[in-house]
Amino acid sequence: MKINIHKILQAPSIILLLLWMIVPLGMTLYFSFQRYHLLYPERSGFAGLSNYDFFLTDPALGVSVLNTLTLVGGVIVISVILGLGISLLLQEAFRGRGIIRILLISPFFIMPTVNALMWKNMFMNPVYGLFAYISEIFGLPVVNWLAELPLLSIIIMLSWQWTPFALLIFMTSLQSMDQEQIEAAEIEGAGFWPKFRYLTLPHLGRAIGVVVMIQAIFHLGVFAEIYVTTGGGPGHDSTNTTWLIFKQALLGFDVGVASAGGVFAIIVANIIAFFLIKTVAKGMGK
Repeated sequence: MKINIHKILQAPSIILLLLWMIVPLGMTLYFSFQRYHLLYPERSGFAGLSNYDFFLTDPALGVSVLNTLTLVGGVIVISVILGLGISLLLQEAFRGRGIIRILLISPFFIMPTVNALMWKNMFMNPVYGLFAYISEIFGLPVVNWLAELPLLSIIIMLSWQWTPFALLIFMTSLQSMDQEQIEAAEIEGAGFWPKFRYLTLPHLGRAIGVVVMIQAIFHLGVFAEIYVTTGGGPGHDSTNTTWLIFKQALLGFDVGVASAGGVFAIIVANIIAFFLIKTVAKGMGK
């Protein structure tokens, strides 16, 4: 009987990873079927599906799901379009291109909380923010972004931070383009649009798929920007599913309902991830 040394060496890390995933998931599943309210610890016991019923019938759930999809879709569309456009501009050689690349990528490394505080105080503040100052210069009404356009404000914050990620992926992908095909197209008299449509865009298909998949998974759990800026309001205008679960857990003190919401979020995230991975894998198989 042969002993596979590689499997033995890998076993501790695999076991640790499984425990790291299974233990929190198992506890979430357990508490989702329990009556567990932190303000009323004496009211405990098996709750059946009542936690799920309470969460799924919450009037804010439909709004939060719609906000989540709008948030994810908006950030992906903006970051992909901007990242693609900037990456094409950076393909042309010019003095200082390396420094410009570093500066354009740097927002991605800013912590989400810092990003939210920066936009909240430096740009979107209706009294001393940059947007208010520009509006006053042109005689336009000052917009209180976080109160009047809360969801759009969060989309702008996230797009600013995640466009560099798309830019980095697209720039890397463009480096591997066949320059002979581009030169041949130019000799044939092809302009920018035909080259972009028939050469650049097909080449970037996989990169775009990867960017969409990774961003969709990350943006389903956006929390810090909402916590720091809008607090899910006004009303439920900027409440996503993550914030709704947070409200049930820490603001409502109901661990059971929050756990049921967590299971719901895990199921939705896995369904979306499954289809995205299949789509990307199909594209890579071409």
